[in-house]
Amino acid sequence: MSTEIRRGTERFVEREPGRRTFHSLAFGASYDADNLRFGPMVCHDDHLVGVGRGFETHRHSDLVIVTYVVSGALAHTGPEGTTRVEAGSIAVLRTGAGVDHSEVAAAPQTRFVQVWLTPPEGEAGDEPAAPSYEVVEGDSVEVFPGARLQVLRVPGGATGVIPPGPLTHVYVARGALLRSSLAEPLQEGDAFRFTDEPALEVTAGVDSELLVWSFGTTR
Repeated sequence: MSTEIRRGTERFVEREPGRRTFHSLAFGASYDADNLRFGPMVCHDDHLVGVGRGFETHRHSDLVIVTYVVSGALAHTGPEGTTRVEAGSIAVLRTGAGVDHSEVAAAPQTRFVQVWLTPPEGEAGDEPAAPSYEVVEGDSVEVFPGARLQVLRVPGGATGVIPPGPLTHVYVARGALLRSSLAEPLQEGDAFRFTDEPALEVTAGVDSELLVWSFGTTR
């Protein structure tokens, strides 16, 4: 069992005109051999994008890309056309053997957290499924067997429960957690990384949104 605290202030910051990105895992010019992945998670980015800005058409393959829109709205364009993803929504892109897509802010102060996952063998094998994009109903989605995202909304002063599991990643997307036996207070941008921990309780200091990833494997 282990608990690791990753502070938002430790992240690599990338700034481009109309965009600011915090990278929680090693990415691009920021290489860290000890922070390349967490289970199947190989990228964890927090983007703040000005309206009309973002990522023009580019290509991905052999990934499942999960996006949570914290504020504003995101316009995603791919083979299926353009989809508007509102704040509080989860979107899942399955890239298959390869797909071209773009992501552009459709409202001022659009902020979204995006995670790239390497799917299990068979999902990205010799004959991967065709690319797809969907906006998920509700606050929880099983992306593939052994990988689930839950958006845990905890009112200020209330307590939320982090489920047990082999690997659990908890990101404070909005708000703050009070000091507990696990750590000093956690602020927006901070994260827990748990390995083989039991269910744990956390208390919010203000209304908070936590992105809780549960992985059933340590690969």
